[in-house]
Amino acid sequence: MPYWRLSAFYFFYFAALGTLMPYWGLYLQSIGFDAFAIGSLMAIIMATKVLAPNVWGWLGDHLGHRMLLVRLASLLSLLSLLGMFGASGFVQIALVMAFFSFFWNASLPQFEAVVFNYLGSDADRYSRLRLWGSVGFILTVVMVGWLVDRRGTELVLPALVVVFGGILFSSLLVADQGGEVQGVQPSILAVLKKTHILAFFSAVFLMQMSHGPYYAFFSIYLQDHDYSKSDIGLLWSLGVIAEVLLFLFMHRLLRRWPSAVILLVSLTLAALRWLLIGWFPDQLPMLVLAQLLHAASFGSFHASAIHMVHEYFRGRHQGRGQALYASLSFGAGGAVGTFISGAIWEQWGASLAYTMASATALLGAWVVWRYIPAGRATASLPEIRS
Repeated sequence: MPYWRLSAFYFFYFAALGTLMPYWGLYLQSIGFDAFAIGSLMAIIMATKVLAPNVWGWLGDHLGHRMLLVRLASLLSLLSLLGMFGASGFVQIALVMAFFSFFWNASLPQFEAVVFNYLGSDADRYSRLRLWGSVGFILTVVMVGWLVDRRGTELVLPALVVVFGGILFSSLLVADQGGEVQGVQPSILAVLKKTHILAFFSAVFLMQMSHGPYYAFFSIYLQDHDYSKSDIGLLWSLGVIAEVLLFLFMHRLLRRWPSAVILLVSLTLAALRWLLIGWFPDQLPMLVLAQLLHAASFGSFHASAIHMVHEYFRGRHQGRGQALYASLSFGAGGAVGTFISGAIWEQWGASLAYTMASATALLGAWVVWRYIPAGRATASLPEIRS
Protein backbone atom coordinates (compact mmCIF):
# COMPACT_ATOMS: atom_id res chain seq x y z
CA MET A 1 0.00 0.00 0.00
CA PRO A 2 1.45 3.41 -1.00
CA TYR A 3 0.91 4.88 2.45
CA TRP A 4 2.61 8.23 1.94
CA ARG A 5 1.17 8.87 -1.52
CA LEU A 6 -2.35 8.21 -0.26
CA SER A 7 -1.67 10.32 2.82
CA ALA A 8 -0.40 13.22 0.69
CA PHE A 9 -3.74 13.58 -1.05
CA TYR A 10 -5.55 13.69 2.30
CA PHE A 11 -3.00 16.23 3.53
CA PHE A 12 -3.61 18.72 0.73
CA TYR A 13 -7.34 18.09 0.40
CA PHE A 14 -7.99 18.94 4.04
CA ALA A 15 -5.41 21.73 3.97
CA ALA A 16 -7.86 23.35 1.53
CA LEU A 17 -10.61 22.87 4.09
CA GLY A 18 -8.30 24.42 6.70
CA THR A 19 -8.12 27.54 4.53
CA LEU A 20 -11.78 27.70 3.53
CA MET A 21 -13.58 27.00 6.78
CA PRO A 22 -11.78 29.34 9.21
CA TYR A 23 -10.84 32.15 6.81
CA TRP A 24 -13.10 32.23 3.75
CA GLY A 25 -15.89 33.83 5.79
CA LEU A 26 -13.45 36.48 7.00
CA TYR A 27 -12.30 37.02 3.40
CA LEU A 28 -15.90 37.49 2.24
CA GLN A 29 -16.58 39.84 5.14
CA SER A 30 -13.51 41.92 4.20
CA ILE A 31 -14.87 42.51 0.69
CA GLY A 32 -18.17 43.80 2.00
CA PHE A 33 -20.61 40.92 2.51
CA ASP A 34 -22.94 40.74 5.54
CA ALA A 35 -23.78 37.65 7.61
CA PHE A 36 -26.73 36.56 5.46
CA ALA A 37 -24.71 36.86 2.23
CA ILE A 38 -21.75 35.01 3.80
CA GLY A 39 -24.04 32.23 4.98
CA SER A 40 -25.52 31.97 1.49
CA LEU A 41 -22.11 31.90 -0.21
CA MET A 42 -20.67 29.39 2.23
CA ALA A 43 -23.75 27.24 1.65
CA ILE A 44 -22.72 26.96 -2.01
CA ILE A 45 -19.64 24.97 -0.97
CA MET A 46 -21.86 22.59 0.93
CA ALA A 47 -24.59 22.49 -1.74
CA THR A 48 -22.24 21.37 -4.51
CA LYS A 49 -21.52 18.30 -2.39
CA VAL A 50 -25.09 17.21 -3.02
CA LEU A 51 -24.69 16.95 -6.80
CA ALA A 52 -20.97 16.57 -7.53
CA PRO A 53 -20.17 13.36 -5.59
CA ASN A 54 -23.19 11.56 -7.05
CA VAL A 55 -22.42 12.52 -10.66
CA TRP A 56 -18.80 11.46 -10.34
CA GLY A 57 -19.72 8.46 -8.20
CA TRP A 58 -21.94 7.17 -11.01
CA LEU A 59 -19.11 7.70 -13.49
CA GLY A 60 -16.62 5.94 -11.21
CA ASP A 61 -18.87 2.92 -10.63
CA HIS A 62 -19.71 2.53 -14.33
CA LEU A 63 -16.46 3.54 -16.02
CA GLY A 64 -13.87 2.60 -13.43
CA HIS A 65 -10.56 4.54 -13.55
CA ARG A 66 -11.42 6.39 -10.36
CA MET A 67 -8.03 8.10 -10.05
CA LEU A 68 -8.35 9.51 -13.57
CA LEU A 69 -11.60 11.13 -12.43
CA VAL A 70 -9.90 12.41 -9.27
CA ARG A 71 -7.13 14.02 -11.34
CA LEU A 72 -9.60 15.61 -13.74
CA ALA A 73 -11.67 17.00 -10.87
CA SER A 74 -8.54 18.35 -9.16
CA LEU A 75 -7.39 20.11 -12.33
CA LEU A 76 -10.78 21.68 -13.02
CA SER A 77 -11.15 22.86 -9.42
CA LEU A 78 -7.80 24.68 -9.60
CA LEU A 79 -8.64 26.31 -12.94
CA SER A 80 -12.06 27.40 -11.62
CA LEU A 81 -10.58 28.88 -8.45
CA LEU A 82 -8.32 31.15 -10.51
CA GLY A 83 -11.51 32.92 -11.65
CA MET A 84 -11.82 34.44 -8.16
CA PHE A 85 -9.06 36.92 -9.01
CA GLY A 86 -11.30 38.71 -11.51
CA ALA A 87 -14.66 38.17 -9.80
CA SER A 88 -16.65 40.93 -8.12
CA GLY A 89 -20.16 41.16 -6.73
CA PHE A 90 -22.35 38.46 -5.22
CA VAL A 91 -23.36 36.75 -8.47
CA GLN A 92 -19.87 36.45 -9.97
CA ILE A 93 -18.33 35.20 -6.72
CA ALA A 94 -21.21 32.76 -6.24
CA LEU A 95 -20.63 31.33 -9.74
CA VAL A 96 -16.88 30.92 -9.21
CA MET A 97 -17.46 29.28 -5.82
CA ALA A 98 -20.03 26.95 -7.37
CA PHE A 99 -17.57 25.80 -10.05
CA PHE A 100 -14.45 25.31 -7.93
CA SER A 101 -16.35 23.65 -5.08
CA PHE A 102 -18.24 21.37 -7.52
CA PHE A 103 -15.02 19.84 -8.84
CA TRP A 104 -13.25 19.91 -5.47
CA ASN A 105 -16.12 18.08 -3.78
CA ALA A 106 -16.26 15.51 -6.59
CA SER A 107 -12.78 14.13 -5.95
CA LEU A 108 -12.79 12.94 -2.33
CA PRO A 109 -15.50 10.20 -2.46
CA GLN A 110 -13.80 8.58 -5.44
CA PHE A 111 -10.46 8.76 -3.69
CA GLU A 112 -12.01 7.17 -0.58
CA ALA A 113 -13.16 4.24 -2.71
CA VAL A 114 -9.61 3.83 -4.04
CA VAL A 115 -8.23 3.94 -0.49
CA PHE A 116 -10.55 1.17 0.71
CA ASN A 117 -9.51 -0.97 -2.25
CA TYR A 118 -5.91 -0.56 -1.12
CA LEU A 119 -6.84 -1.33 2.50
CA GLY A 120 -8.70 -4.51 1.63
CA SER A 121 -9.46 -6.46 4.80
CA ASP A 122 -7.71 -3.83 6.95
CA ALA A 123 -10.50 -1.25 6.57
CA ASP A 124 -10.31 -0.34 10.26
CA ARG A 125 -6.85 1.12 9.54
CA TYR A 126 -8.44 3.88 7.48
CA SER A 127 -8.02 6.41 10.30
CA ARG A 128 -4.22 6.00 10.16
CA LEU A 129 -4.29 7.40 6.61
CA ARG A 130 -6.99 9.95 7.21
CA LEU A 131 -5.15 11.54 10.15
CA TRP A 132 -2.75 13.18 7.66
CA GLY A 133 -5.70 15.16 6.36
CA SER A 134 -6.11 16.49 9.87
CA VAL A 135 -2.40 17.33 10.02
CA GLY A 136 -2.75 19.29 6.78
CA PHE A 137 -5.74 21.11 8.23
CA ILE A 138 -3.85 22.04 11.39
CA LEU A 139 -0.75 23.32 9.62
CA THR A 140 -2.79 25.39 7.19
CA VAL A 141 -5.02 26.89 9.87
CA VAL A 142 -1.97 28.00 11.88
CA MET A 143 0.10 29.25 8.94
CA VAL A 144 -2.72 31.08 7.18
CA GLY A 145 -3.89 32.56 10.49
CA TRP A 146 -0.38 33.87 11.14
CA LEU A 147 -0.17 35.36 7.63
CA VAL A 148 -3.62 36.92 7.81
CA ASP A 149 -2.82 38.49 11.17
CA ARG A 150 0.24 40.18 9.68
CA ARG A 151 -0.66 40.80 6.04
CA GLY A 152 -4.46 40.84 5.94
CA THR A 153 -7.23 38.65 4.58
CA GLU A 154 -6.20 39.27 0.95
CA LEU A 155 -3.69 36.43 1.41
CA VAL A 156 -6.45 33.86 1.87
CA LEU A 157 -7.11 33.46 -1.87
CA PRO A 158 -3.44 32.96 -2.94
CA ALA A 159 -2.98 30.47 -0.11
CA LEU A 160 -5.96 28.49 -1.34
CA VAL A 161 -4.57 28.43 -4.90
CA VAL A 162 -1.29 26.95 -3.62
CA VAL A 163 -3.13 24.25 -1.68
CA PHE A 164 -5.33 23.35 -4.68
CA GLY A 165 -2.13 22.96 -6.68
CA GLY A 166 -0.94 20.49 -4.03
CA ILE A 167 -4.16 18.49 -4.41
CA LEU A 168 -3.58 18.17 -8.15
CA PHE A 169 0.07 17.20 -7.72
CA SER A 170 -0.66 14.54 -5.10
CA SER A 171 -3.43 13.04 -7.25
CA LEU A 172 -0.84 12.33 -9.95
CA LEU A 173 1.13 10.12 -7.55
CA VAL A 174 -1.60 7.50 -6.88
CA ALA A 175 -2.54 4.70 -9.27
CA ASP A 176 -5.89 2.93 -9.41
CA GLN A 177 -6.12 -0.24 -7.36
CA GLY A 178 -8.25 -3.23 -8.24
CA GLY A 179 -10.02 -5.35 -5.68
CA GLU A 180 -13.62 -4.11 -5.83
CA VAL A 181 -15.99 -6.99 -5.11
CA GLN A 182 -17.80 -8.01 -8.28
CA GLY A 183 -20.82 -10.20 -8.90
CA VAL A 184 -24.60 -9.95 -9.15
CA GLN A 185 -26.05 -7.41 -6.74
CA PRO A 186 -29.44 -5.79 -6.12
CA SER A 187 -30.04 -2.27 -7.41
CA ILE A 188 -28.84 0.72 -5.43
CA LEU A 189 -32.48 1.59 -4.68
CA ALA A 190 -33.02 -1.82 -3.09
CA VAL A 191 -30.12 -1.14 -0.77
CA LEU A 192 -31.32 2.37 0.07
CA LYS A 193 -34.83 1.17 1.03
CA LYS A 194 -33.50 -0.61 4.13
CA THR A 195 -34.65 1.14 7.30
CA HIS A 196 -31.29 1.22 9.04
CA ILE A 197 -29.59 2.70 5.96
CA LEU A 198 -32.22 5.42 5.65
CA ALA A 199 -31.74 6.13 9.36
CA PHE A 200 -27.98 6.26 8.90
CA PHE A 201 -28.21 8.89 6.16
CA SER A 202 -30.73 10.89 8.21
CA ALA A 203 -28.37 10.90 11.20
CA VAL A 204 -25.30 12.01 9.24
CA PHE A 205 -27.40 14.72 7.55
CA LEU A 206 -28.47 16.06 10.95
CA MET A 207 -24.91 15.94 12.30
CA GLN A 208 -23.56 18.08 9.50
CA MET A 209 -26.57 20.37 9.63
CA SER A 210 -25.68 21.05 13.26
CA HIS A 211 -22.21 22.22 12.13
CA GLY A 212 -23.70 25.14 10.14
CA PRO A 213 -22.96 28.01 12.57
CA TYR A 214 -19.55 26.53 13.37
CA TYR A 215 -18.20 26.23 9.84
CA ALA A 216 -19.65 29.51 8.56
CA PHE A 217 -19.33 31.83 11.56
CA PHE A 218 -17.01 30.45 14.24
CA SER A 219 -14.10 32.68 13.19
CA ILE A 220 -16.33 35.76 12.93
CA TYR A 221 -17.89 34.84 16.29
CA LEU A 222 -14.49 34.68 17.99
CA GLN A 223 -13.34 37.89 16.33
CA ASP A 224 -16.45 39.66 17.66
CA HIS A 225 -15.41 38.52 21.14
CA ASP A 226 -11.95 40.10 20.76
CA TYR A 227 -9.89 37.01 19.90
CA SER A 228 -6.98 37.67 17.53
CA LYS A 229 -6.74 35.83 14.23
CA SER A 230 -3.80 33.84 15.60
CA ASP A 231 -5.91 32.82 18.59
CA ILE A 232 -8.71 31.86 16.21
CA GLY A 233 -6.32 29.69 14.23
CA LEU A 234 -5.04 28.04 17.39
CA LEU A 235 -8.57 27.23 18.57
CA TRP A 236 -9.40 25.70 15.19
CA SER A 237 -6.15 23.73 15.35
CA LEU A 238 -6.85 22.50 18.86
CA GLY A 239 -9.99 20.78 17.66
CA VAL A 240 -8.18 19.06 14.84
CA ILE A 241 -5.28 18.03 17.11
CA ALA A 242 -7.85 16.25 19.27
CA GLU A 243 -9.17 14.63 16.09
CA VAL A 244 -5.67 13.43 15.11
CA LEU A 245 -5.06 11.90 18.53
CA LEU A 246 -8.35 10.05 18.31
CA PHE A 247 -7.56 8.79 14.79
CA LEU A 248 -4.37 7.18 16.16
CA PHE A 249 -6.37 4.64 18.15
CA MET A 250 -9.75 4.78 16.39
CA HIS A 251 -9.18 1.33 14.90
CA ARG A 252 -9.14 -0.09 18.43
CA LEU A 253 -12.48 1.56 19.26
CA LEU A 254 -14.01 0.16 16.08
CA ARG A 255 -12.88 -3.33 17.03
CA ARG A 256 -14.32 -3.02 20.53
CA TRP A 257 -17.58 -1.11 19.98
CA PRO A 258 -20.23 -1.28 17.24
CA SER A 259 -20.07 1.61 14.80
CA ALA A 260 -23.66 2.60 15.63
CA VAL A 261 -22.75 3.06 19.31
CA ILE A 262 -19.81 5.29 18.40
CA LEU A 263 -22.07 7.29 16.08
CA LEU A 264 -24.63 7.76 18.87
CA VAL A 265 -22.03 8.98 21.37
CA SER A 266 -20.51 11.31 18.77
CA LEU A 267 -23.85 13.00 18.10
CA THR A 268 -24.57 13.42 21.81
CA LEU A 269 -21.19 15.03 22.48
CA ALA A 270 -21.65 17.30 19.47
CA ALA A 271 -24.85 18.63 21.08
CA LEU A 272 -22.85 19.48 24.20
CA ARG A 273 -20.15 21.14 22.12
CA TRP A 274 -22.52 23.58 20.42
CA LEU A 275 -24.02 24.64 23.75
CA LEU A 276 -20.57 25.38 25.16
CA ILE A 277 -19.64 27.54 22.16
CA GLY A 278 -22.99 29.32 22.03
CA TRP A 279 -23.27 30.24 25.69
CA PHE A 280 -19.68 30.63 26.94
CA PRO A 281 -17.74 32.49 24.21
CA ASP A 282 -15.89 34.70 26.71
CA GLN A 283 -14.67 31.79 28.84
CA LEU A 284 -11.57 30.34 27.22
CA PRO A 285 -11.60 27.06 29.23
CA MET A 286 -15.10 26.34 27.91
CA LEU A 287 -14.02 27.05 24.35
CA VAL A 288 -11.00 24.77 24.80
CA LEU A 289 -13.27 21.98 26.05
CA ALA A 290 -15.63 22.58 23.14
CA GLN A 291 -12.77 22.32 20.65
CA LEU A 292 -11.50 19.12 22.25
CA LEU A 293 -14.97 17.69 21.59
CA HIS A 294 -14.19 18.00 17.88
CA ALA A 295 -12.65 14.57 18.37
CA ALA A 296 -16.24 13.34 18.74
CA SER A 297 -18.28 15.69 16.53
CA PHE A 298 -16.00 14.99 13.58
CA GLY A 299 -13.27 12.44 14.41
CA SER A 300 -15.16 9.46 15.83
CA PHE A 301 -18.28 10.43 13.87
CA HIS A 302 -16.55 10.37 10.49
CA ALA A 303 -14.46 7.27 11.18
CA SER A 304 -17.47 5.23 12.32
CA ALA A 305 -19.71 6.60 9.56
CA ILE A 306 -17.31 5.86 6.74
CA HIS A 307 -16.73 2.39 8.19
CA MET A 308 -20.49 1.81 8.03
CA VAL A 309 -20.62 3.07 4.44
CA HIS A 310 -17.88 0.62 3.50
CA GLU A 311 -19.89 -2.23 5.03
CA TYR A 312 -23.26 -1.18 3.60
CA PHE A 313 -22.11 -0.57 0.00
CA ARG A 314 -19.93 -3.11 -1.77
CA GLY A 315 -18.88 -3.94 -5.33
CA ARG A 316 -20.38 -1.73 -8.01
CA HIS A 317 -22.17 0.34 -5.36
CA GLN A 318 -18.97 1.34 -3.60
CA GLY A 319 -18.40 4.70 -5.27
CA ARG A 320 -22.02 5.78 -5.02
CA GLY A 321 -22.13 4.76 -1.37
CA GLN A 322 -19.22 7.07 -0.62
CA ALA A 323 -20.81 9.75 -2.80
CA LEU A 324 -24.17 9.52 -1.02
CA TYR A 325 -22.47 9.83 2.35
CA ALA A 326 -20.55 12.93 1.23
CA SER A 327 -23.50 14.54 -0.53
CA LEU A 328 -26.19 13.90 2.09
CA SER A 329 -24.05 14.74 5.12
CA PHE A 330 -21.36 17.29 4.26
CA GLY A 331 -23.35 18.43 1.22
CA ALA A 332 -27.07 18.67 1.93
CA GLY A 333 -26.72 18.74 5.71
CA GLY A 334 -23.94 21.30 5.61
CA ALA A 335 -25.74 23.53 3.09
CA VAL A 336 -29.03 23.53 4.98
CA GLY A 337 -27.29 24.12 8.30
CA THR A 338 -25.14 26.94 6.96
CA PHE A 339 -28.04 28.72 5.25
CA ILE A 340 -30.40 28.43 8.23
CA SER A 341 -27.71 29.47 10.70
CA GLY A 342 -27.01 32.59 8.65
CA ALA A 343 -30.67 33.61 8.86
CA ILE A 344 -30.92 32.83 12.59
CA TRP A 345 -27.62 34.57 13.31
CA GLU A 346 -28.76 37.73 11.52
CA GLN A 347 -32.17 37.87 13.22
CA TRP A 348 -31.68 36.41 16.71
CA GLY A 349 -27.94 36.12 17.33
CA ALA A 350 -25.26 33.52 17.85
CA SER A 351 -26.54 31.90 21.05
CA LEU A 352 -29.81 30.81 19.48
CA ALA A 353 -28.02 29.58 16.35
CA TYR A 354 -25.78 27.31 18.42
CA THR A 355 -28.69 26.19 20.60
CA MET A 356 -30.60 25.11 17.49
CA ALA A 357 -27.46 23.30 16.33
CA SER A 358 -27.37 21.40 19.62
CA ALA A 359 -31.02 20.37 19.26
CA THR A 360 -30.31 19.17 15.71
CA ALA A 361 -27.45 16.94 16.87
CA LEU A 362 -29.64 15.49 19.63
CA LEU A 363 -32.30 14.64 17.05
CA GLY A 364 -29.64 12.77 15.08
CA ALA A 365 -28.65 10.85 18.20
CA TRP A 366 -32.29 9.84 18.72
CA VAL A 367 -32.51 8.57 15.12
CA VAL A 368 -29.46 6.34 15.64
CA TRP A 369 -30.73 5.08 19.00
CA ARG A 370 -34.21 4.33 17.61
CA TYR A 371 -33.50 2.89 14.16
CA ILE A 372 -29.93 1.53 14.05
CA PRO A 373 -29.57 -1.25 16.62
CA ALA A 374 -26.07 -1.61 18.08
CA GLY A 375 -24.04 -4.17 16.22
CA ARG A 376 -25.87 -3.73 12.96
CA ALA A 377 -22.98 -2.24 11.03
CA THR A 378 -22.71 -5.34 8.91
CA ALA A 379 -26.30 -6.50 8.90
CA SER A 380 -28.42 -6.67 5.75
CA LEU A 381 -25.55 -6.09 3.36
CA PRO A 382 -26.23 -6.37 -0.36
CA GLU A 383 -26.11 -10.01 -1.38
CA ILE A 384 -23.11 -10.83 -3.55
CA ARG A 385 -23.01 -13.91 -5.69
CA SER A 386 -20.18 -14.83 -7.97
